[in-house]
Amino acid sequence: MSAALQIKKVLISDSCDARCAEILREAGCDVTVKTDFTKEQLVEAIKDFDALVVRSATKVTADVINAATNLKVIGRAGTGVDNIDCDVATARGVLVINAPGGNTLAAAEMTCAMIISLSRDVAAACASLKAGRWDRKTFMGTELNGKTLGIVGLGRIGREVAIRMQAFGMTTIGYDPIIPAEQAAKFNVKAMSLDELWPQCDYITVHTPLLPETKNLISAGTLARCKKGVKVVNCARGGIVNENDLLAALESGQASGAGFDVFEDEPPKNTAFIAHPKVICTPHLGANTKEAQSKVAIEIAEQFVALKKGERAWGAVNKPKPAN
Repeated sequence: MSAALQIKKVLISDSCDARCAEILREAGCDVTVKTDFTKEQLVEAIKDFDALVVRSATKVTADVINAATNLKVIGRAGTGVDNIDCDVATARGVLVINAPGGNTLAAAEMTCAMIISLSRDVAAACASLKAGRWDRKTFMGTELNGKTLGIVGLGRIGREVAIRMQAFGMTTIGYDPIIPAEQAAKFNVKAMSLDELWPQCDYITVHTPLLPETKNLISAGTLARCKKGVKVVNCARGGIVNENDLLAALESGQASGAGFDVFEDEPPKNTAFIAHPKVICTPHLGANTKEAQSKVAIEIAEQFVALKKGERAWGAVNKPKPAN
């Protein structure tokens, strides 16, 4: 057990399930919920707080962290911490935590929905019918049974996608630099290198964080090595797949479909990509279910309470330097 953190005043600066504030107040915290800060207002306000809870809207920049004279912990009610300057937080002795399990099922289900929709061209067929056309010949689908799904990233979400798509008769193969092949085999995924994976896939889905080594992981060179007609799904983080390169592959026929919930820029600026008829796109809804939002809010609050008791935060994403 580590030393208990003195978390007395907590700021929640993005919309979170009400249970987050309730749990913190029950633990004796003074909680302020305010979701309309400008950056300048947040820099001024953060000086008074020991802890901060955000989702993805609040940008916890170096300016914010450096102004936070009492800040001990930043909680991300979700998984990705792209909106938090973790390097500065680490240097300033501020712990950053996320809620790693809360949105797993929501993100996995969104991914599966994309795969199924791509296989039957659901979005385009729906738009066609709503436009007054009864066009059955154009929208010829393909069955998922017997097709190969390549999963890049075999953590919580990747394995839940694998289990669900196996129920459709898909063969699941995957790559993860951390998960051993023996562990992947336990959920019926054959682990292999990326060089082995690309040429085998009818569908590819990515489930990795956005890191320097995963930026543009799928690009022109990668797509050229894939099976002709491959379909690509990204419900993880924008930038893992190069949108312009995938657009070129869709135009040439090397790729035959894309399902994207996340984008290099959000809102997306690549209008040619999202307008392409073979692209299904949604506005970053992967974790946007009532259940997931409740789970991540509760998980963050429970970790704050654990830290107050001197217990471990299971969602820690950094190892802050000791305060001077």
